[in-house]
Amino acid sequence: MKTFKSTLAALALGTAIAVTGLTGGDVTGASSAIAAEMQGKAAIDLRVALNGLLAEHVTLAAAATQAALRGRKVEFESAAGALDQNSQDLAAAIASVYGKDAGDAFLPLWRKHIGFVVDYTTAKATGSKKKQDKAVQDLLQYTQDFGAFLNSATPALPKDAVADLVKGHIVSLKEVIDAQAQRNYKLAFEKIRTASHHMQMIGDPLADAIAAQFPDKFAAN
Repeated sequence: MKTFKSTLAALALGTAIAVTGLTGGDVTGASSAIAAEMQGKAAIDLRVALNGLLAEHVTLAAAATQAALRGRKVEFESAAGALDQNSQDLAAAIASVYGKDAGDAFLPLWRKHIGFVVDYTTAKATGSKKKQDKAVQDLLQYTQDFGAFLNSATPALPKDAVADLVKGHIVSLKEVIDAQAQRNYKLAFEKIRTASHHMQMIGDPLADAIAAQFPDKFAAN
């Protein structure tokens, strides 16, 4: 019979596969409908679409970490697959604005932070403080990389400001995982709501900056 630790190791491997392309990396494929929907939207519709995808990211990530912490392999794999589809949808939205190359660059970068979240979850489950600290440091470095990416695409979004917002996302998701690990489910759901609402702080300025940068694509409200 598998031990809990070996089960978690298998789950971590499963996520590593999922976030590096098991479900595919071409954002013009299964997610093309998302890209099509983004075209011709009013600025307010763009904001709603981005916020919806970002909030979904939190919900699915929390479902995946909860399943991983409890060693529920089938549930975990299903949540991880849905989470990666959300990542592809986000990449398609980016591609619809900045072009296919930007969408293709976004997808592995976005998946990268999911991989670090998996590292933190696995370390939390196995009680490795050293690996928890390493995962947190990797996530903090990621905020700088993501800030640089968005700043290069939309100079109106300062790198440091984006990095701070992404740091808030990471901290809020870490708090979800910590509560889940403690089996404090009341707190976990409170933190999920907080983490989900925080994504609007990323989605709103991103949508506004995109609409201002590409007024021909996104009509004024």
